[in-house]
Amino acid sequence: MAAINSIGVIGAGAWGTALANAAARAGRPVRLWARDPALVAALAAARVNERYLPGVSLEEAVAVTPDLAEAAACDAVLLAVPAQASREAAGELSSILARGTPLVTCAKGIERTSSLFMTQVLAEACPRAVPAILSGPSFAVDVAAGLPTAVTLAAEDGALARDLAMALGSGAFRLYHTDDVRGVEIGGAAKNVLAIAAGIVAGRGLGASASAALIARGFAELMRFGRAYGARAETLTGLSGLGDLILTASSTQSRNHAFGLALGRGEAPDGKLAEGALTAQVLVRLARERGIDMPLAEAVDQVVSGTCDINAAIGALLARPQKAES
Repeated sequence: MAAINSIGVIGAGAWGTALANAAARAGRPVRLWARDPALVAALAAARVNERYLPGVSLEEAVAVTPDLAEAAACDAVLLAVPAQASREAAGELSSILARGTPLVTCAKGIERTSSLFMTQVLAEACPRAVPAILSGPSFAVDVAAGLPTAVTLAAEDGALARDLAMALGSGAFRLYHTDDVRGVEIGGAAKNVLAIAAGIVAGRGLGASASAALIARGFAELMRFGRAYGARAETLTGLSGLGDLILTASSTQSRNHAFGLALGRGEAPDGKLAEGALTAQVLVRLARERGIDMPLAEAVDQVVSGTCDINAAIGALLARPQKAES
């Protein structure tokens, strides 16, 4: 396996910028690509991403480029674009990425049109790449600022996952590695949906007890779904599953939690991307295909789609029959 030295980052939003800084702190030369020429010019001139991550300076080893081929020429490429935009972005790389280059999705979701998980999307859209995924409890502002963070990197080839983790990890950015790709994908996608539910509970002022119950029962749903789709328990109870759920279900820094909070208060969401709102429908669809009971995820889907109001959804959940905990 070739050594992983240079890192390309596709997408100069908050998360892409944060990951570029993290890779640079790991001692890697980084090429950060943005589509918007104005953003490229601003980043190159000021070395601060005021549009998406104000106040955080780019590390010296981060070179900003408008040339996709330049970023794709690196030893490994991080795809830091939203889940529903991943197919298009990977497709643009399909003709210029060297065969066998690791392509690491950093999105947390399931493709709505195909019901495919993120590495499956990469495999279809960019078959010459080797898909991998990075996920876990992490806010872009924390990672960009160099605050201690731990996440998981998964690839089907465990040795590749280890090499990528070693290439990207540093003192403050700790990467665990695994070959349980599906477990990491499911944890990231499902927790976003459940974080919306947690936000609704907070927005409705239902109390800390209800919030704790929501997180616990939501995690039970995540575990049922994960087991049905082949995920390992240690992955689901780890950083990319339980760890990420705890973070996003309890902090207003989470876009998904903030989205649910606004819904719970009867307000319009702020318009920022909430991946869980786009994932809820397909998560529920996949659960039904395998007979998985996910009442919280179904309630989020109904509220987000407008087929059920929040009070009715809460009432239906509370009226469910008593049963043994599982």
